[in-house]
Amino acid sequence: MKNLINIDSDGDVIYGNHVLRSIVQLATSEISGVGSLQGKGVRIDVIGETVNVSVGINVLYGVSCADVAFRIQNNIKRNIETSTTYKVGKIDVNILGVDFRENIDTTNAL
Repeated sequence: MKNLINIDSDGDVIYGNHVLRSIVQLATSEISGVGSLQGKGVRIDVIGETVNVSVGINVLYGVSCADVAFRIQNNIKRNIETSTTYKVGKIDVNILGVDFRENIDTTNAL
């Protein structure tokens, strides 16, 4: 099994992309109003100590896209910065579709 986190010869912690991807996916799915990850899902660019994130989602019908996107950005930033040594530079939330699933209670998603 591969190590998810490595410590290089200088003692710095190096995170694998799949660790960051998992943090972003979980942070996104925690937000009410998110139907699913969509498209390429999550793209992460690490430049030095800064992480830039792009996530594509479907929102649930009847919720405010702007509110969902804002809450996703805040949750991703908080989770990355508390779980890793990285700082977050930019978070793009791309709303690619709307889920029209029946029997979904969206009253708590707003």
